[in-house]
Amino acid sequence: MEKNLAQKYNHKEVEEGKYSNWVEKGYFTAGDKSKEPFTIVIPPPNVTGILHIGHAWDNTLQDIISRFKRMQGYDMLYLPGMDHAGIATQAKVDARLKDEGISRYDIGREKFLERAWEWKEEYAATIRKQWAKLGNSLDYTRERFTMDDGFNDAVNHVFITLYNEGLIYRGQRIINWDPVARTALSNIEVVYEDIKGSMYYFNYRVKETGDTFTVATTRPETMFGDVCVVVHPEDERFKHLIGLHAINPANGEELPIIADDYIDLEFGTGAMKCTPAHDPNDYLIAERHHLPKPICMNPDGTMNALAGKYEGMDRYECRDLVTKEIEKAGNLVKIEEITHNVGHSERTHCIVEPYLSEQWFVKMKPLADEVLKNQTNPDQKITFYPERFEKIFAQWLENIEDWCISRQLWWGHRIPAWYHKETGEIYVGKEAPKDIENWIQDEDVLDTWFSSALWPFATLGWPEETEDLKRYYPTDTMVTGYDIIFFWVARMAFQGRYFTHNRPFKDVLIHGLIRDKDGRKMSKSLGNGIDPMDVIDQYGVDALRFFLTTNSTPGQDMRYIDEKVEASWNFINKIWNASRFVIMNLEEGMKTSDIDLSNLSSTDAWILTKLNQTIKHVTENNEKYEFAMVGNELYNFVWNDFCSWYIEMSKSSLSSSDENVKKSAQSTLLISLMNIIKLLHPFMPFVTEEIYCTLPHDQESICIESWPNEIEGIPEVDIDAMDRITSVISKIREVKVNNNKKPSEMIDILIKDLDGNIVSITDEQEQMILKMAKANLVKELSGDLTVETVHHGYIYIPAEELQNKDDELQKLAKEEKRLEQEIKRGEGILSNPGFLSKAPEEKIKVEKEKLENYKKQLETVQERMKQLQEI
Repeated sequence: MEKNLAQKYNHKEVEEGKYSNWVEKGYFTAGDKSKEPFTIVIPPPNVTGILHIGHAWDNTLQDIISRFKRMQGYDMLYLPGMDHAGIATQAKVDARLKDEGISRYDIGREKFLERAWEWKEEYAATIRKQWAKLGNSLDYTRERFTMDDGFNDAVNHVFITLYNEGLIYRGQRIINWDPVARTALSNIEVVYEDIKGSMYYFNYRVKETGDTFTVATTRPETMFGDVCVVVHPEDERFKHLIGLHAINPANGEELPIIADDYIDLEFGTGAMKCTPAHDPNDYLIAERHHLPKPICMNPDGTMNALAGKYEGMDRYECRDLVTKEIEKAGNLVKIEEITHNVGHSERTHCIVEPYLSEQWFVKMKPLADEVLKNQTNPDQKITFYPERFEKIFAQWLENIEDWCISRQLWWGHRIPAWYHKETGEIYVGKEAPKDIENWIQDEDVLDTWFSSALWPFATLGWPEETEDLKRYYPTDTMVTGYDIIFFWVARMAFQGRYFTHNRPFKDVLIHGLIRDKDGRKMSKSLGNGIDPMDVIDQYGVDALRFFLTTNSTPGQDMRYIDEKVEASWNFINKIWNASRFVIMNLEEGMKTSDIDLSNLSSTDAWILTKLNQTIKHVTENNEKYEFAMVGNELYNFVWNDFCSWYIEMSKSSLSSSDENVKKSAQSTLLISLMNIIKLLHPFMPFVTEEIYCTLPHDQESICIESWPNEIEGIPEVDIDAMDRITSVISKIREVKVNNNKKPSEMIDILIKDLDGNIVSITDEQEQMILKMAKANLVKELSGDLTVETVHHGYIYIPAEELQNKDDELQKLAKEEKRLEQEIKRGEGILSNPGFLSKAPEEKIKVEKEKLENYKKQLETVQERMKQLQEI
């Protein structure tokens, strides 16, 4: 042993210096070709700022898997990298320039990109510090960025290939336009929110007859882009008007009245204004009827020349003023307050404007179909955890629309397309045309998700056939939130399938969102966000990691509750104090080779058997990504079995004059604690390293230790019998507290099993009850007896030694209710076809035994209640 643990656990002292040492020693560097590879690539955080609590959850799950697999003997590659985040980063750099009193237009594209790269370097350094603080076991020798030279080559290769194969095209479409960022958005970059708005009802006059009819709209400012009024061909109210003209009340222009069966006879007024350049459905009507598609707004959301005197005015200011003008002219019928679902930009949060624009698109159906086809192939399908997300993934691919990939930004992968100045010919290629003076390159860049979709394979050197690509692709596990299945997972799936003819990853582990304690989504407007770095400063990263990964099952949202993080800190403190006890009770200079399990007591054998069960269950659940179950298993074993019971039981052995008894207890304490910290290491890397290096150990660091195997050669022990004894001791202590008896006050007890037979126990177990519970075990008791339920049995105590009849009835009624609830739960589980078809036989057997035991205990409790009621 190199040193003793400090008297008190101090997370700041424990964490200091460890991470940089791990990285310098190369513990996280992949490349051992004697081992089987396992790959995780980090979902790249964008370089716009600090990691949030969701990133911390994401990263910790990945790191747990990485550390677990590394300990299992895999050549573990956990690859780091960052995303350039086009819209978000450009907005940040724009804001910084604004603070300096300039804009990107003042300095030009080249200088702006220099400033953007400066931003990237500044925030990349911050992210690396945060990765270190989180304890991510990343291979920094392979770090990537979505705009590094190699990645840029990969992006260009994909664009050019898809263009040449007819899967990328340029065309005019109604797209989602962000007037703040002044760029197109794909459909999934639009967030729909219910907001209060107005429905405006205007009178339109028919030029030829003087008749009037009403048209309703939520967007009067778009009336300057109207090209017609549309009615249903079978609508009796308007049949006679088809082919005539209506006067636009916003500008006095004549609009043809046309018929189209898109119109719903039962909805609204039955007559609809048509603005093809600002509504996707209107666009389709204009296509069918060969109508023009005039745009009435500028890219910044102000009105253009079509709006006449409103030119240059903000769209919403124009809305108010044009409504007032129409009202003055006597053509406003009414304004109705409504709540409607309106698209907002995910990045800038402004209301998105449907906008006719020439953009680049990916033809999605052929790509999506290939992924769907391979989802039926067990050797090529992407497996989702939980399984239900595969259905969501498939449904989105089945109903996919073409993807708008061009963005009107400067920061990003510039589209490798040039337009001939005279002929308008389009040239797409890696290199610029030779007669470059006759060509103009496309000003736009590609959607960030276009490059992120290549992340699993481009990070490994693709399109080159690198050694890393051959060895580490496809990725084994992708960890991400359900909120970006469409943004990212689906796009990686179809790009990976198309370009590598393989799935990009075998498993996708889906986690939920972190919400505040009241279940609300975290947001700047609510001021309820949590900075993980602040939590680490207060409680330490090990406590945060354990909380994040053991408080929610896959796919479920989780509430951030400060008290639960504190509970994780308390758990670590418990481990710390237990470790101090073990260290203080080991022989000076003891080594791992001195461990001797040849002379185990029944309590030693009991804790080691329990340890073996824990190793088995933790390993199985780690493989299934069931980290909440792992957390519960570890917590119960460490806190209850090891700390609360075995440590207390071992004290008599440690003070024994028999050296064999003492050495057996020391060996059991050491091997138990060593395996506990190995099992906990993926969750709590820092505190486990501190304890490991203080205990007798074989490796330089726990980071390069092996995953625990079940310990062989342990004498067979009756686990249920020992669990019954610990349950008896706990119950006696509880009974004494409830009846105001001193812990040292002796009482007589009788122990029976569930069938009413007197339980025979060993001398060692009898001494445990005597020393730890201050109770005499007797073979017979007469008179009025109180009954208490314990593990797989009961204890009987003379009633006169304890409480009065009413108190006992009250206690028994509470126990009756608990048992009835357990029986209801058990019957519900065992009548569930899903559980019976999917659960292992062992689990079903355990549930059946538990149900039978609860029924027997209920019968005994009710019998005692009946006896008391008859007294």
